[in-house]
Amino acid sequence: MDPTFLIFALGAIALLWFMSSRTRKQQQKASQFRDSLTAGQEVMTGSGLFGTVVDVEGDVVTLETSPGVTSRWLKPAIAKLVEPPVDDEEYDDEEYDDEEYDDEYDDEYDEDLAEDEDAPAVPDDASSLETPDEDPPRS
Repeated sequence: MDPTFLIFALGAIALLWFMSSRTRKQQQKASQFRDSLTAGQEVMTGSGLFGTVVDVEGDVVTLETSPGVTSRWLKPAIAKLVEPPVDDEEYDDEEYDDEEYDDEYDDEYDEDLAEDEDAPAVPDDASSLETPDEDPPRS
């Protein structure tokens, strides 16, 4: 037997083993996630439906998609846990006063426009545009 053939065969076997062990780990992690589902968690299904877990009975998960609307899904259809949105209370709007920065920028911009004599005049609306006298031919 040729030694290069053995090296390629062993490499192929090692590669297949590595890929299958990685896939097995991902499947175990997904299974543990689905087994840990509890009521109140917001999840997304594999098809992209968002809902809140209402009840878990064996392999069936009941999701509430909007108030009063529920649907039943198999556990393997649940793809991932959705992080709840960030509360507005966590951020203090007074800390980030944008008006101060906006006013400075607007003043500088207006000054630049006043100095530029070659700038084209742009109307604020389309009222000064002319309408064509005849309709264009239709094909």
